[in-house]
Amino acid sequence: MKLRIAIWMGVGALVVVLWTLYFSATSQTPPGIVWALAYLTCPITLARHHALSFYFVLLVNAATYALVGTFVETMRQHYKRPRLI
Repeated sequence: MKLRIAIWMGVGALVVVLWTLYFSATSQTPPGIVWALAYLTCPITLARHHALSFYFVLLVNAATYALVGTFVETMRQHYKRPRLI
């Protein structure tokens, strides 16, 4: 289960890196659907009016994904059907 949570955390960090690359590459203001996707996949972007460093956003989003991953993996183990031999 620890490995799965670490994978969730890695995905959260990857999401931040990809959004940072996207926003750095585009010089125009992104459309509303892009901001909606950013808010869904990286909730710390809701605080975009405040000065946040890249590393802080990376840490917070990785922790958020780890928390969600812990919840999902716990529920997955709880509802897992027992295997019959």
